[in-house]
Amino acid sequence: MSLATLLVLADGRLPAGGHAHSGGLEAAVSSGRVRTVADVGRFLRGRLFTAGLVAAAFAAAACARPDRWAELDDGLDARTPSPALRKASRAQGRALLRAARAMWPLPAAGREPHHPVALGVVAAAAWLDPAAAAVAAAHGSVTGPASAAVRLLGLDPYAVHALLAGLAPDCDRIAADAAARIDDPVDALPAAGAPLLDIGAELHATWEVRLFAS
Repeated sequence: MSLATLLVLADGRLPAGGHAHSGGLEAAVSSGRVRTVADVGRFLRGRLFTAGLVAAAFAAAACARPDRWAELDDGLDARTPSPALRKASRAQGRALLRAARAMWPLPAAGREPHHPVALGVVAAAAWLDPAAAAVAAAHGSVTGPASAAVRLLGLDPYAVHALLAGLAPDCDRIAADAAARIDDPVDALPAAGAPLLDIGAELHATWEVRLFAS
């Protein structure tokens, strides 16, 4: 596995559209639930142990067995009750595949997969292992909202990045667990839910003016 390749895939500057999504933070800010650096820390931790945990598991499984992508995609769809979140996830998956095709040979996909599944398929094409795919997924589940927090609330970027550094060990643990479960049936993979993210996404989708797509 190439560490440099993992850095390319996890780089927020990768032209895959991640900067257009706040991971639910914009809705949380609008509702008043997130206002301070401490609030952002709690939001990021909650997102890591729900959406991030699920994303890491599915990215690792898709990296280990890219041929299972359709089955995994169905499983992730069932774990995403919000239509707005399903749409956002597939849009991010489509954008990632478009960017990745310029860098690595990818297998054909019959439909637009959810972002974690696309991430796993891309990681496999880049000769990364399931643990690396899981790290990228877990890390990405918090870096996007963290960047959005700086833009939405004008917070100190140093303080926000300190939150990300503090979450790094948790990202590693989640990734290690995901890599150990790559042979589990789809129904046995994590299904941690975050109802406030689902509700916020549906409300956010109705706004006429918003900074982020999700």
